Amino acid sequence: MQIHAIRMVIPENGNIIVGQSHFIKSVEDIYEAIVNASSHFQFGVAFNEASGECLTRFDGNDEELKQNAIQNASALGAGHAFVVALRNGFPINVLGRIQQTPEVVNVYCATANPVEVIVAETEQGRGILGVIDGSVPKGVETETQAKARVELLQKFGYKR
Repeated sequence: MQIHAIRMVIPENGNIIVGQSHFIKSVEDIYEAIVNASSHFQFGVAFNEASGECLTRFDGNDEELKQNAIQNASALGAGHAFVVALRNGFPINVLGRIQQTPEVVNVYCATANPVEVIVAETEQGRGILGVIDGSVPKGVETETQAKARVELLQKFGYKR
């Protein structure tokens, strides 16, 4: 067995969501989950088939983000893995709907941070073990930093 760290390409001013699903219909259902959450999202979704033709299936409403999702899913090369590249919204606005999609088994990350996906490779194929999302903590927030966090959440409309 070999272990690989695959660095994802985060779209400029965007986020990615990396997960695992189990059926070719995943692309359509994840697409529907996103557009039903907000018509303002720009996105691409790509899904790696794990049997049959073993293609990377894709859809979305933005060509650049579709290509980003395809690039990331192809780099992973893991069966049943999916990648969503997203702009004009935050993963928090769509993550619940994606997780409720019947085919979705797991979501590994939803981030704008630098992220590496840890992939195991055997003779059979590849599978995701987990992710490294962002950097190591550098300390504990101060009262001033906590106040700034709350102000940021207020700016985004998540806190009064």
